[in-house]
Amino acid sequence: MAKAPNPIELQKHLSGVDYPAGREDLLNAARGQGAGKEILDALEKIPDREYDGPNAVSKAVSEQS
Repeated sequence: MAKAPNPIELQKHLSGVDYPAGREDLLNAARGQGAGKEILDALEKIPDREYDGPNAVSKAVSEQS
């Protein structure tokens, strides 16, 4: 299994996201913040649903790694 990205780095690239947010919203925000391949790949693997905040995103990412 792939290693999960650093949660602090993940949240840095998701700053400014208005929650609840879906997977595509998170990917677009991360791209706009210059996220690298590791973070984008991790976000692409999370379930496509609404996330109610940064903790929910971090949990989903850690469960997929």
